[in-house]
Amino acid sequence: MRENVSLKYDERGLITAVVQNAATLEVLMVAWMNEESLRLTLQTGETHFWSRSCQELWHKGATSGNIQRVRQIRYDCDGDTLLVLVDPAGPACHTGAMSCFYRALEAGSETDG
Repeated sequence: MRENVSLKYDERGLITAVVQNAATLEVLMVAWMNEESLRLTLQTGETHFWSRSCQELWHKGATSGNIQRVRQIRYDCDGDTLLVLVDPAGPACHTGAMSCFYRALEAGSETDG
């Protein structure tokens, strides 16, 4: 029997997607999905997201070749965040880093904000 999934999208029709390497469990990136990008991700087995800056769908790795093959998509207890476990074909970050989380704040650091 299939579970009735009730996801909660925000007022823009988006849901947060945390992308994690399925083998190492390293968090690779955080992006946003709408209903269409989630549907495409489920259909193709590769990640698709919604670009808030360009206001369009994007297929991760379409230009770089660094696709992310989806192993599993989980959702949290509130239904407002997705955890996407992937096998990455290369770096996740546009800087070339494997993860977008390659920098650390140290105790006592000052931040702009």
